[in-house]
Amino acid sequence: MTYLNDYAQTLPGYEALKKNWGWTVAFGALLALVGGFALSTVVLTTATTILFVGVAMIVAGFAEVFHGFAMRTWGHFFWMLVMGGFYILAGALVVRNPLLAATFLTLLIGASLVASGVVRTFVSVQLPSGGAKGFLVFSSILTLVVGALILAQWPSSSLWVIGVFLGADLFFSGMGWVGVGLAMRNAP
Repeated sequence: MTYLNDYAQTLPGYEALKKNWGWTVAFGALLALVGGFALSTVVLTTATTILFVGVAMIVAGFAEVFHGFAMRTWGHFFWMLVMGGFYILAGALVVRNPLLAATFLTLLIGASLVASGVVRTFVSVQLPSGGAKGFLVFSSILTLVVGALILAQWPSSSLWVIGVFLGADLFFSGMGWVGVGLAMRNAP
C-alpha cells in the first residue's frame, strides 16, 4: 500500500487535490444530490435530457451552417450547409417530439447492451480460468440481462431508462468524488 501512496504523491495536481479535499467532497456531494434528484424524477430527467440534446443539435447545426458561410472558399461549402441543415432539422424533430426521440434512443441503448453482453460473454468464457474471469463473465451476463429487460419493456421503458442511467451515473460519480476527497483528507 505504501508503494501506491508513493506513486499517488507523484501525480500532477496531487498537492492541490489534497489541499482542496473539502471542495472535492462538496462537489461530490452536490453531484450525488443531483443524481438522487434525477433518480427520483426519472421521467422529468429523461424529457429534460432529450430536450437538451435536441437544442444542442440545433445549435450545432447553426454553427455548422455559419462555419460553411465563413469558409465559402473551401471546396466543401455545400456539404457543410447540408449537414448543418440536417442537424437543425433533426434537432427540431427531437424538440418537437421528445417522447419519440426517447423511444428511439432507448431502443438503441437496449439493443447495444444486448449485443455488447453477447459479445463480452462469448469473449469472457474463452479466457483461461482464474483471475478476473468470473467477474468478467458476471459483468457480461449482467449487461445482457439489463439490455434484455429494457427491450422487453420497450417502448414503455423509454420513459425511465435515460433518466435512470443519467441519475445513477451522476450519483455514483458524486460518491466517487466524495471518496477521493475523504481519502485526500487523510493522505500523507
